[in-house]
This record gives sequence, structure tokens and C-alpha cells, in this order.
Amino acid sequence: MKLTNDLVVLDLETTGPWVEMDRIIEIAMVKRTVQGEEKIFDQRVNPEMPIPQVVQELTGIRDEDVKNAPRFVEIAKNILEFLEGADLAGFNVERFDLPLLAREMNTAGLQFNWRERRVYDAQKVFHINEKRDLSAAYKFYCHKELDNAHSALADTRATLDVLSSQVEKYGEGSDELEVLAQYNYKQHSEFYDDERKFRWWNGKLYMMFGKYAKKYSLQEVVQKDRGYLEWILSANFSQEIKTLVEEALQGKFPKYISSDEEE
Repeated sequence: MKLTNDLVVLDLETTGPWVEMDRIIEIAMVKRTVQGEEKIFDQRVNPEMPIPQVVQELTGIRDEDVKNAPRFVEIAKNILEFLEGADLAGFNVERFDLPLLAREMNTAGLQFNWRERRVYDAQKVFHINEKRDLSAAYKFYCHKELDNAHSALADTRATLDVLSSQVEKYGEGSDELEVLAQYNYKQHSEFYDDERKFRWWNGKLYMMFGKYAKKYSLQEVVQKDRGYLEWILSANFSQEIKTLVEEALQGKFPKYISSDEEE
């Protein structure tokens, strides 16, 4: 792969998927220079908050693994120096890694203007060039071309064939359709309600709307501005949200339940 500018490929491991709130627990960067040299920056980071259990299981990084690691503010300048002048790359970096890194830099009093750089996002290239529709699934699982795609009956029969092939491929010897139930995507417990008005972070609920959006926990808003919460009770919000707010004003707050506990 020939380069016309130095390239840094990066990846972050974080306390969660919320760009505006979650913290970095590990950053890895590989720099490939125009001359073909390779430099590596790999550092675990103390996020100054507990790492959620689901993240510990996913990454293998536990609280004790980062308790003596440097805080982000202590290595931020080194990271910027490593990134200086280089194009940027990664997988899903435009939607997650780069915005979160920029926010962490801002918190550390530094600026990282990644939008002024050339970015190569491998996920975007992948999704643009490799279809993920029913025709692609039919070809992948059934090794056939789907004729009459977007005909309701043809699509229905193709889906049935795909399901049958998935049972055979992933069933580990079973021919029962129920083996696919393990692949159902459940709504992650990030949000309290279906309308995504309140989001969990670090065991507390945060508003995703209004003047306190993404800034304060519900407990903090109760202390700061009870009048705002009382306005919610009279405004056009769902009964679920009104019940949440009404109980919060009484000092009752829901307990965060992880995906594992739900099961």
C-alpha cells in the first residue's frame, strides 16, 4: 500500500458507546510513514470511573488493570504529537473513535480537529462496496442469485431459504429453528425508554433533550431545577416519562439493570 502522507490507524477501547460521556480505557495507534517505517503507540488509560461489567467482559480490561495507568490528561499531548500531520484511519472511526477522542482532548484543554484531516474509514468503505441486503444474504448462505428481487413472494421464499441455511450453518448439529434465537439483538440497556429521552450512564439516568441534555444526571437535575421537572409533568411527554419524573421528584430513582441481569 503506497502512501502520499503518513497514516495513523487507531482504535479506542472505552467505558461504553456514548461519545459525549464515556471515557477511554485503552488507545492503540499504528503509524505508517511515507518511507515505510512503522511506529506504535499502545497505552491503557485510567478512566477515573468504574468500568462497567459488560465492558470488562468484552475487552478483558478490568478496573485493577488500569488503576495505576496514566489519566488521559497526562498523555494527551503525547497522543497529539503522534497524530501530528498524519492522515487518519480505522474501523467506524468517523462515528465513534475520532469524535470521542476529540471530546477527551477538549476536556484535557487541547484541540484535535480531526475533520480537517483526510480520514479513511474501513467500515464505510466496506458497507458501500459490499451489499448487506437480502440478495447478498441469499447469495452468501444459499449460493444462488435471487431472481425477482423485491417481489414480495420471491423475497419471502428467499428469506425462508436463508433461515434454513443459517440453521444448518450455525445450529451446531441441530436442525431446529430455535437455535437462531440466540442471535436476536436485544435493545441494549443504554436507554430507559423507547423514545430514548433518558439514557443510562455509570448507573444513573441522563436527559437526552432540553437544556440539561447530556449534562447532568436526573438526581442532579432534581437538586438543581425542580421546576424544570415539574414542567415536564405538564408538557407533551409519554406517561412513562412522566411517571419517572414524578417519582424522581419524590426521591425515587430506578436502578440500572444490565443486559445480563435482564436475561
